[in-house]
Amino acid sequence: MAKRLFGVYLLVELAVLVALVSTIGFGWTVLAVLATFAVGLAVAGSQIARHIRRLQAALNARSSSGELATDSALVALGAVLVVIPGLASSVLGALLLMPPTRRIARPVAVAAIGKRLAGATPLVMTYSAGYAGYRAPGRTDYVDGEVIDVVDTEPTSVEQRTPTAD
Repeated sequence: MAKRLFGVYLLVELAVLVALVSTIGFGWTVLAVLATFAVGLAVAGSQIARHIRRLQAALNARSSSGELATDSALVALGAVLVVIPGLASSVLGALLLMPPTRRIARPVAVAAIGKRLAGATPLVMTYSAGYAGYRAPGRTDYVDGEVIDVVDTEPTSVEQRTPTAD
């Protein structure tokens, strides 16, 4: 899966670069890539600092907000996308760093992550010595026995009532 995702990333970035070079030229494309990287880093730095302050305020107030956690995850993803080389990833990362687009992306991210976690998380039950009914691993019981396979030879009541046409 990671190889496919990386392959898609390479194809998208390459297609964007080729289209940009053929449209505006090589020099302007290099300048555009560097500009989006620099602007993305500046926005990422300010948004990360802002979210660290928001997280500290939430911890001091002892309140937890799902919206704050989702926003922080989207800011972190945006910062990573800005740092990854490439024009398309930098633009997508910069969009995730802007509060209006995060407001749009938040429900999509919650739905995607929730669906993925619901399908991937198995029901796990653990027992420890503190719970009632816990039996420490040790010697197991062994029952010596024989299995006999039984086949009924008498027809059931339904088969007796069904007449056969000969």
